[in-house]
Amino acid sequence: MTARADVPLVSIVIPSHDQGRFVDDAIASARNQTWPGSEIVVIDDGSTDATAASAARHADVRVVRQSRSGLGAARNRGLRESRGAYLVFLDADDMLWREAVAAGLAAFRQRPESAFVFGDYRYVDAAGAVLRASEWTGLPRGDYASLLRGNCIGMHATVMYRRGTLERFGGFDVGRRAAEDYDLYLRVTRDLPVHYHPALVADYRQHGANMSRDAGLMLRSVLAVLRAQRAHVRGDTRLRLAYREGVANWRAHYGELLRERLRARLADGCAVPAMQTAVELLRADGRRALRDAWRRVTGVRAPTPGARVRLGTFGRSTPVSRRFGFDRGQPVDRYYIERFLAEHAADVRGRVLEVGDDTYTWRFGADHLARSDVLHVSDDRPPATFVGTLADAPALPSDAFDCVILTQTLHLVEDVRAAVATVRRILRPGGVALVTVPGISQSADDQWRDTWMWGFTAHSARRLFWEHFPESHVTVEARGNVLAATAFLHGVAAEELRGHELDRADAAFPVSLLIRAVKPRAA
Repeated sequence: MTARADVPLVSIVIPSHDQGRFVDDAIASARNQTWPGSEIVVIDDGSTDATAASAARHADVRVVRQSRSGLGAARNRGLRESRGAYLVFLDADDMLWREAVAAGLAAFRQRPESAFVFGDYRYVDAAGAVLRASEWTGLPRGDYASLLRGNCIGMHATVMYRRGTLERFGGFDVGRRAAEDYDLYLRVTRDLPVHYHPALVADYRQHGANMSRDAGLMLRSVLAVLRAQRAHVRGDTRLRLAYREGVANWRAHYGELLRERLRARLADGCAVPAMQTAVELLRADGRRALRDAWRRVTGVRAPTPGARVRLGTFGRSTPVSRRFGFDRGQPVDRYYIERFLAEHAADVRGRVLEVGDDTYTWRFGADHLARSDVLHVSDDRPPATFVGTLADAPALPSDAFDCVILTQTLHLVEDVRAAVATVRRILRPGGVALVTVPGISQSADDQWRDTWMWGFTAHSARRLFWEHFPESHVTVEARGNVLAATAFLHGVAAEELRGHELDRADAAFPVSLLIRAVKPRAA
């Protein structure tokens, strides 16, 4: 976007480190602002995923790449690279409302003395579904004393800064691994007024990789930020009391999360993880906190040989998440699906058809595409170029596609044999179908509930594709194990397991069935 001469330029800076699966949503929310004068700058902070490629697809977005330097340094780089008189910092896994920029500028017009203004936000899950309103909604807040008691701004994307404010205070402290925004709020509000406006301006996405889930890091960081304010509250009884209340609030919040983790690991008899958690608590909050926590939880007996298995977190009859783990991070089956597509990225080339949307087409084949097509059951879902189902899609041309990407779809098609026949028909000779189907899985509890038709095993998947492709041209692989399957059934995210726990293969517990089928070349 470019600014009109009669409106101020606003810079929306999007720092990202390995948030390629979310950055398109962040960019779309920035591009969709009702305010006409905005520029978008993405700072790729040493990502190893598709962040840069995803951002570069947008011609009106400036992408700046740098080696991994941390969130504070990425934001400061965005300040230097941008031109706007006002700035909004949107983390790559979050989203702005369409009126966010307009609401911020309106607040500045109402309170021109403000160093920065901020609005409200709500929590959404990894897929964008609304979870709840912020705990601060509608409450007046923002002065130095209230921020000493806790980060009552809550979410950084709700803040709009004057450029002069950031330059006066030197931007963000690059020495802080976390809570660098909270540190800046305190430094600014100690000297200057800020203004809260009640407009809802941002969605705060919750997923398994949120930095705020690292309770040890967050507790150490926020307490360090507060300690930097001690010299400024001496001699002022009101501020000193607010400071002490803030220390107690942060210890209660993140310390309790660490104590819960310690309690669970001791209950499960996990000695080494329990010790790791104890060390985190010691580093974050000192010996007294560790001693108090240990006193509260060491009454739990450790398991003895032959004793009943302790199920720990999984000892429940309801799942942790009914959304396959999307609300906690990357679902376990998506971990296997995306690794499979990455391994066969060389097949994603030429003219490619993907069912549903073109996310994986661009993610794994952007450098080798001649054309991207999308098949969708509805005619009101861009970027669909064909409408229908694979079982009945006469508009799809025969011998046309070099690659068909078909993920998590066949179990929803009533005539599954006709769907596979269509895949073979539309592939060019030598073309490749990359197909995934669920193995051990929850069933959908949303709009797909009434169309979930089939379950698959590796054997049934082979037999289905052998009906239409030569046996030598079909490979079927099962990925998963008993831990991964149990976690997936509960809706635990892939980020909550370790790499070796996901990668160990046990064909008796298939989470995902991964199929590669090649259409024979003409004789």
